[in-house]
Amino acid sequence: MSTINKENQERVNKALAVLQNISETVTVPRNIRKTIKEIMTDLQKGTGKLGVRAANAVAILTEISEDPNLPIFARVKIYDAISCLENIRD
Repeated sequence: MSTINKENQERVNKALAVLQNISETVTVPRNIRKTIKEIMTDLQKGTGKLGVRAANAVAILTEISEDPNLPIFARVKIYDAISCLENIRD
């Protein structure tokens, strides 16, 4: 595995850990937790290149972060996951 692939996988793993934490928090609305679980599944098992899957996840997470029902602490964690995923390049 090349150095770039290792770095990308580490970034994805960090983002997945953050998203897992959000998806297990009961104060986050159910629809957001469901969407985050779908994002996690796509990042882990999706088809296509990792860079494309990460870009799709960033787009969805950005949309989620604008939800007025999202608790502030979860919004900050989503921004953290976005920052990890934005650095992934193929």
